[in-house]
Amino acid sequence: MSNDGKPVTIIMIEDDEGHARLIEKNIRRAGVSNQIIPFTNGTDALAFLMGPDGTGSANKGRQLLVLLDLNLPDMTGVDILEKVKGNEHTKRSPVVVLTTTDDQREIQRCYDLGANVYITKPVDYDGFANAIRQLGLFFAVMQVPETN
Repeated sequence: MSNDGKPVTIIMIEDDEGHARLIEKNIRRAGVSNQIIPFTNGTDALAFLMGPDGTGSANKGRQLLVLLDLNLPDMTGVDILEKVKGNEHTKRSPVVVLTTTDDQREIQRCYDLGANVYITKPVDYDGFANAIRQLGLFFAVMQVPETN
């Protein structure tokens, strides 16, 4: 996954270690070799995304794709989504929401805030692995804009 030879960096925000390993393994299985930077909480992820000065300009010129779990220990993924999509530097970065909830209001809220894709984690291992593999195939063909 790259545009103009620039590699896309995948930011994975997922506190469940088992899920994180499963996600990485199945993205790799789909042939996506991009760097995956894992975060287990929202605080660290936002610190990375917004940079030391908090403006988001630290990632200028990078192509980022955010994989976001909504249920995090320190804040909700919705808060992170809101900050990423509300920031002029990161708003174009695609955000893929991965969560166990299929609550219609939650789904609508995420799309209203600018989520690009919303995926409900299937409860069984095989279903989840398969969903992630398909996501990896999608990553392999999608275009990701640079942060400005």
